[in-house]
Amino acid sequence: MISARARQATWAAFTLAIVLQFVALYWPSPPGGPGIPGLDKLVHATVFLLPALLGVVAGIRPLWLGAALVAHAVASELVQHLLLPERGGDLWDAVADLVGVAVGLALGIALRRRLRRSHRMA
Repeated sequence: MISARARQATWAAFTLAIVLQFVALYWPSPPGGPGIPGLDKLVHATVFLLPALLGVVAGIRPLWLGAALVAHAVASELVQHLLLPERGGDLWDAVADLVGVAVGLALGIALRRRLRRSHRMA
């Protein structure tokens, strides 16, 4: 499939994506930034897309990874709503999270298939 070095790099990138996700979701106060409409939803989708994509490429089973990320999407909004006074849980943020998971898993599965095909041809 992929070389040991590439797999290590993918695992490192996956780990970094998870750390980024936790920082983005659990920082005590909401991140500031330009008031671009929809930017918050794009950030939510991205912080779930990246771990889904990288996790699948690293070799995590999509079903298990998807289940864990979906559970985390719901839990993170509850934590923001109940435990972080300067943050707020938002149903549309959770929807953006779930879209990110779905797109990331789909891209990861497609990329993993492509890598397998190119490996067989080599």
